[in-house]
Amino acid sequence: MAYRGQGQKVQKVMVQPINLIFRYLQNRSRIQVWLYEQVNMRIEGCIIGFDEYMNLVLDDAEEVHMKTKNRKPLDKGHSARVRCPPPETISPP
Repeated sequence: MAYRGQGQKVQKVMVQPINLIFRYLQNRSRIQVWLYEQVNMRIEGCIIGFDEYMNLVLDDAEEVHMKTKNRKPLDKGHSARVRCPPPETISPP
């Protein structure tokens, strides 16, 4: 347990990622998506929707290039896809 000031106990609670995304959706918070294979580019926008697979729908989305700090707005209908390679399978001995 963590303690705050005058002996008050502060309990840390684990928050599920899907619940955090839902909170950002409700608050219309601007988020930054870090891309797996493109570490020098991020996408910023407000979440307006998502599904059980955590696919995001962003409003006012922009590509942000981290080295140059350039921002490029993504137009309506523009989709960004991030694909992860499948996990390596281990063949039985």
